[in-house]
Amino acid sequence: MTARRGFAGASTGHPPGVDEGLVTTPVPGDLDAAFLDGRHLDDAYLVRRAQQGSPDAFEVLVARHRDQVYRVAHRLVGESAAAEDVAQDALVSAWRALPSFRGDAAFSTWLHRITTNAARQLLTRRRPVDPLTGEEPVPPSEHPDAQVVDAERTRALRAAVRALPFDQRAALVLVQFEGLSYLEAARVLEVSEPTLRGRIARARRSLLDTMRGWQ
Repeated sequence: MTARRGFAGASTGHPPGVDEGLVTTPVPGDLDAAFLDGRHLDDAYLVRRAQQGSPDAFEVLVARHRDQVYRVAHRLVGESAAAEDVAQDALVSAWRALPSFRGDAAFSTWLHRITTNAARQLLTRRRPVDPLTGEEPVPPSEHPDAQVVDAERTRALRAAVRALPFDQRAALVLVQFEGLSYLEAARVLEVSEPTLRGRIARARRSLLDTMRGWQ
């Protein structure tokens, strides 16, 4: 089972670590259709139901956010298999930590934080590898097909992003690619906004230097 296909743990019982005393009221039967659809239920409501012991509510949250989790994971670790592992770890961690979620931030912001931490932990466990190992894309000296140039430019940019220090890469991914505000991204990474802005500025300077030949 992979994180993108669902969350097996959510269908097997109460969330690990949830006191059974919190499981007070089952989800009413007339909400079954709403849970299957999910569009009319906001995250805050679903979180409350999941905290009360509803695995169906958490299944809807997973279905709603799993693509976001995988996308962020892939941008942070750069490999599909590793991104699947990070996404799965993040969703399991979210399930287990859900009883302690107080709603101080949006659920999606909280999930971004868990995903980023899971990616950091995976990269820390792995043997350091040069992200640019192999043949580095070289800017074309002539004028080949535009699609080929665009593909090579994209490949070079992805390699350059992977080469950034993790803190810079995470800041850039959250703001530049995921569209979070500076304040939201700072909360995800648990740093001050000036610190976040500094990381992004350094990341952009590094990318500009690396991609100079592709201008």
